Amino acid sequence: MSAHGSWAYTDTVKDHFMNPRNILKDDDYQEDGRGMVGNIQCGDEMLVVIKVDKDTGTIADCKWKTYGCASAIASTSVMSELVKGMTLDEAFSVGPKQIASALGQLPDNKIHCSVLGDKALRAAINDYYERSGQPEKIVQEQARIICKCMQVSDHEIEEAALDGARTFLELQEMTKMSTVCGKCKDEAETLLKVYLKKHFG
Repeated sequence: MSAHGSWAYTDTVKDHFMNPRNILKDDDYQEDGRGMVGNIQCGDEMLVVIKVDKDTGTIADCKWKTYGCASAIASTSVMSELVKGMTLDEAFSVGPKQIASALGQLPDNKIHCSVLGDKALRAAINDYYERSGQPEKIVQEQARIICKCMQVSDHEIEEAALDGARTFLELQEMTKMSTVCGKCKDEAETLLKVYLKKHFG
């Protein structure tokens, strides 16, 4: 199977999994921002902490812990290297596509694992803004309900795309949306295409 096959990992992914960078080992680490996402009961939880160079507004250090899978470990490891030296705005924009590219690609069915790290990073940056008295810079990622009957949000549609939904039928099977009145189908199909282009090009 090639390095880009549905289940194969690149050498870079394997290296970051076997030798992860910047793992948080010191419980007394004095971070400037902390972000936690996921739920250990569901199998994946991610903690990202950052130190900020106040003079330049850049990330001086980024460390993390996770209970996630090999892809989550490798993705967060490479992300922690990528964001050092970035401005907070640049780091806030880092997403799964950039992380997967730095790893030499991830299998499609594992792209969702890279989302944990960048979500936790954004939470850590927002936490820094709150701690440093800059609440006006905090970016809230508000979910918007697309399917009112089944209460499925745009975030859940994006998660389904990252989890492998490529068609509206697959999206429907994963989220149960548009199974009552069907009025949300057109918007859901459009959003699915937007998220597929965003994450997979």
